[in-house]
Amino acid sequence: MKVFRFQYENNLVYQRFCNLLGKTPQNVGTLTEVPFLPIEFFKSKEVLSTKDPIQITFSSSGTTGMITSKHHVTDLSFYEASFRKAFSHFYGNIEDYVVLALLPSYLEREGSSLIYMVDDFIQASNQPESGYYLNNYTELASTLTRLDVEGKNILLIGVTYALLDLVEMQSFNLKNTIVMETGGMKGKRKEMIREELHSILCQGFGVPKIHSEYGMTELLSQGYSLGDGIFECPPWMDILIRDPEDALTYIETGKTGGVNVIDLANINSCSFIATQDLGKKYSDYSFEILGRFDSSDIRGCNLMVV
Repeated sequence: MKVFRFQYENNLVYQRFCNLLGKTPQNVGTLTEVPFLPIEFFKSKEVLSTKDPIQITFSSSGTTGMITSKHHVTDLSFYEASFRKAFSHFYGNIEDYVVLALLPSYLEREGSSLIYMVDDFIQASNQPESGYYLNNYTELASTLTRLDVEGKNILLIGVTYALLDLVEMQSFNLKNTIVMETGGMKGKRKEMIREELHSILCQGFGVPKIHSEYGMTELLSQGYSLGDGIFECPPWMDILIRDPEDALTYIETGKTGGVNVIDLANINSCSFIATQDLGKKYSDYSFEILGRFDSSDIRGCNLMVV
């Protein structure tokens, strides 16, 4: 609630949105009354809660001609603290891992917040084998197999279509590797349901579970799934599930709706974001991501009519 009041006072885009909904610090007393800013605003507005100079601008990926989201970050230490603490919370010390990154679509453009995070992981791992493998599938397969046999702890983080390319080229039987997919076919392959995708990857890598990362350009925090598509958030991040037909109300646990994200690391931007994702939340605070609203890039969020 302190963050809501701070951002209402200092973020003019968010303040105007709240005012149009008739929601102000004077009449908002509970979390479910806090307005969540449609993520579409990051495509057309500077969503900032500070006048400090911008240190970096992260941008979303998009097809040619599509307007991309821009997240202006005025203090990178918040992002760095968030992703370092979150990884440690779920996986322990990054120095215990060799980090192998297969992220061609992200490396081939500028402004990726994921690349910024993985860069930090690679450097912090202090392992000479850690690094990126753009399209060097043969070299990656050889390195991955050797390190796994040597008993090294490995984090293989990759964009979904590239991980599929890798297991189509060679099958593995990994014993000491976490395979983490970051989602998205990036127009390279047809989209697949999670169960089918993870089944193919589990079989191809010889691992019991596929891990996943849930993050986006507009956030400074990530949720992680240690398998089966069930995500958990670090303590400063949470999600609420809104009614897909009424964006200002919430539905009970276990039912599908729109995903609202609370990200307290986003203190200098907006910590309350209504995404275009569809998901379910469970009673233990874990959640699933089930897809996106149809034609979301055209329709936007139904709060945009405000």
